[in-house]
Amino acid sequence: MIFGGMRSMWLIAMFDMPTETKAHRDAYVKFRKGIMRDGFTMMQYSVYIRHCASEENSAVHCERVKGLLPSEGEVRVLAITDKQFGRMKVFYGRKRQPDPQAPAQIELF
Repeated sequence: MIFGGMRSMWLIAMFDMPTETKAHRDAYVKFRKGIMRDGFTMMQYSVYIRHCASEENSAVHCERVKGLLPSEGEVRVLAITDKQFGRMKVFYGRKRQPDPQAPAQIELF
Protein backbone atom coordinates (compact mmCIF):
# COMPACT_ATOMS: atom_id res chain seq x y z
CA MET A 1 0.00 0.00 0.00
CA ILE A 2 1.40 3.40 -0.93
CA PHE A 3 0.55 6.49 1.14
CA GLY A 4 1.54 9.76 -0.52
CA GLY A 5 4.64 8.23 -2.13
CA MET A 6 5.56 6.20 0.97
CA ARG A 7 5.48 2.42 0.79
CA SER A 8 4.08 0.45 3.71
CA MET A 9 6.60 -2.19 4.86
CA TRP A 10 6.87 -5.19 7.16
CA LEU A 11 10.04 -5.94 9.09
CA ILE A 12 10.74 -9.58 9.88
CA ALA A 13 13.38 -10.13 12.57
CA MET A 14 14.77 -13.68 12.78
CA PHE A 15 17.29 -14.38 15.51
CA ASP A 16 19.41 -17.01 17.21
CA MET A 17 20.95 -16.49 20.62
CA PRO A 18 22.75 -18.78 23.01
CA THR A 19 20.82 -19.76 26.14
CA GLU A 20 23.29 -22.09 27.90
CA THR A 21 24.08 -19.78 30.82
CA LYS A 22 21.98 -17.47 32.98
CA ALA A 23 23.77 -14.47 31.44
CA HIS A 24 22.84 -15.73 27.94
CA ARG A 25 19.21 -16.24 28.95
CA ASP A 26 19.06 -12.79 30.54
CA ALA A 27 20.47 -11.23 27.35
CA TYR A 28 17.93 -13.15 25.26
CA VAL A 29 15.03 -11.98 27.44
CA LYS A 30 16.26 -8.36 27.34
CA PHE A 31 16.52 -8.47 23.52
CA ARG A 32 13.11 -10.10 23.09
CA LYS A 33 11.39 -7.66 25.44
CA GLY A 34 13.18 -4.76 23.74
CA ILE A 35 11.91 -5.59 20.27
CA MET A 36 8.43 -6.19 21.66
CA ARG A 37 8.48 -2.73 23.26
CA ASP A 38 9.39 -1.43 19.79
CA GLY A 39 6.20 -2.93 18.34
CA PHE A 40 7.31 -6.35 17.14
CA THR A 41 5.03 -9.34 17.70
CA MET A 42 5.91 -13.02 17.61
CA MET A 43 5.10 -14.73 14.33
CA GLN A 44 6.70 -18.01 15.37
CA TYR A 45 9.62 -18.99 17.61
CA SER A 46 12.49 -16.52 17.15
CA VAL A 47 10.66 -14.79 14.28
CA TYR A 48 9.05 -11.43 15.05
CA ILE A 49 7.25 -9.00 12.75
CA ARG A 50 6.44 -5.30 12.78
CA HIS A 51 4.44 -3.13 10.41
CA CYS A 52 6.05 0.17 9.36
CA ALA A 53 4.37 3.06 7.56
CA SER A 54 7.30 3.68 5.18
CA GLU A 55 10.76 2.53 4.14
CA GLU A 56 12.26 5.34 6.20
CA ASN A 57 10.30 4.20 9.27
CA SER A 58 11.42 0.60 8.71
CA ALA A 59 15.07 1.76 8.64
CA VAL A 60 14.60 3.41 12.07
CA HIS A 61 13.21 0.21 13.58
CA CYS A 62 15.89 -1.90 11.93
CA GLU A 63 18.56 0.22 13.65
CA ARG A 64 16.75 -0.22 16.97
CA VAL A 65 16.89 -4.00 16.58
CA LYS A 66 20.60 -3.73 15.80
CA GLY A 67 21.15 -1.62 18.92
CA LEU A 68 19.39 -4.19 21.14
CA LEU A 69 21.40 -7.18 19.90
CA PRO A 70 23.59 -8.84 22.56
CA SER A 71 27.24 -9.46 21.73
CA GLU A 72 26.72 -13.22 21.33
CA GLY A 73 23.57 -13.12 19.22
CA GLU A 74 22.69 -13.12 15.56
CA VAL A 75 19.70 -11.39 13.98
CA ARG A 76 18.57 -11.10 10.38
CA VAL A 77 16.07 -8.40 9.48
CA LEU A 78 14.12 -8.63 6.26
CA ALA A 79 12.03 -5.71 4.97
CA ILE A 80 9.21 -6.57 2.58
CA THR A 81 6.34 -4.57 1.15
CA ASP A 82 2.80 -4.91 2.40
CA LYS A 83 1.86 -6.52 -0.93
CA GLN A 84 4.64 -9.11 -0.61
CA PHE A 85 3.60 -9.86 2.98
CA GLY A 86 0.02 -10.39 1.81
CA ARG A 87 1.21 -13.04 -0.65
CA MET A 88 2.69 -15.18 2.14
CA LYS A 89 1.45 -18.76 2.19
CA VAL A 90 1.05 -20.64 5.47
CA PHE A 91 0.89 -24.43 5.54
CA TYR A 92 -0.16 -26.63 8.44
CA GLY A 93 0.77 -30.25 9.05
CA ARG A 94 -1.89 -32.91 9.41
CA LYS A 95 -1.90 -32.79 13.21
CA ARG A 96 -1.79 -29.02 13.56
CA GLN A 97 -4.96 -27.20 12.62
CA PRO A 98 -5.36 -23.44 12.22
CA ASP A 99 -7.19 -21.64 15.02
CA PRO A 100 -10.93 -21.53 14.35
CA GLN A 101 -12.22 -18.20 13.10
CA ALA A 102 -14.15 -16.15 15.64
CA PRO A 103 -17.76 -15.55 14.63
CA ALA A 104 -18.48 -12.18 13.06
CA GLN A 105 -21.25 -11.55 15.57
CA ILE A 106 -22.72 -13.21 18.63
CA GLU A 107 -25.18 -15.95 17.75
CA LEU A 108 -28.08 -16.21 20.18
CA PHE A 109 -29.89 -19.20 18.70
